[in-house]
Amino acid sequence: MNTAAASFMPAFHPALADHHPAGAVSWREMLSHRDYLVRFAQRKLHDPMLAEDVVHDVFEAVIAGRASFAGRSALRSWLTAILKNKIVDLVRQRAGLQSLEDDGDDESTGVAAIECPHARPDELAELRQTLARTLAHIEALPAGLRDVMRLRVLNDQPTDEVCRALSISEENLFVRLHRARKQLLS
Repeated sequence: MNTAAASFMPAFHPALADHHPAGAVSWREMLSHRDYLVRFAQRKLHDPMLAEDVVHDVFEAVIAGRASFAGRSALRSWLTAILKNKIVDLVRQRAGLQSLEDDGDDESTGVAAIECPHARPDELAELRQTLARTLAHIEALPAGLRDVMRLRVLNDQPTDEVCRALSISEENLFVRLHRARKQLLS
């Protein structure tokens, strides 16, 4: 058991470790899937602390009896399904979107302000100009630096393919990428 899991376990009463009435899951069974659940949550949330919190919420829901394992699927699948729902709830909660039915503080109009999640036209135009300038700067680089930027950064080719295509070593690739980025930032 890893140290994070060990530090997580004392939050629950030791008597729960092997106790599982009908439809319940033992603490040890759930804990054996903890690392997988945390990795899954980290991939979705991109935040290790939030991932730990949401996995804790899953275990808490199971221990508190708000979720009951019926045995119709594998335990890991069932825990992952609960985790997915917890992640969706968290994302919705953090989105901070107001309901159209909520009058909020603006009672004069009776309609809540909702901000569009997409960029405004002026923001898009500015992003396109920035992209065009960046691509022009990449094209102005010396051939060796320009080629590695095109293949590795713009085309997102794997390191080994870029090295083979340019007949260079991996170390040389990273040196060229560093130099190209340094020139682009200066």
